[in-house]
Amino acid sequence: MKAIWNDEVIAESDDTVVVEGNHYFPPASVNEAFLKLSDTTTVCSWKGTANYYTLCVAGAENPDAAWYYANPKQAAEEISGRVAFWNGVQIVA
Repeated sequence: MKAIWNDEVIAESDDTVVVEGNHYFPPASVNEAFLKLSDTTTVCSWKGTANYYTLCVAGAENPDAAWYYANPKQAAEEISGRVAFWNGVQIVA
């Protein structure tokens, strides 16, 4: 699977975990050069607190377009530290 935004591959892996239709990529498969930590957090009742990244590619920014659960609840342990994308990021095989 690949996560693509602004014509750049942000992440690529054969080892994604799909939860609620979102592909969660292993941290090592994500190009950190395109990520900027965001102060945004959200809370899911069964996964826990999500932290966000803003994508920065070729001078363009996509605020809070990636998220991860650093310390998910037990029901979501399989996505711990993995990164998922939305807001215009294409996920393709």
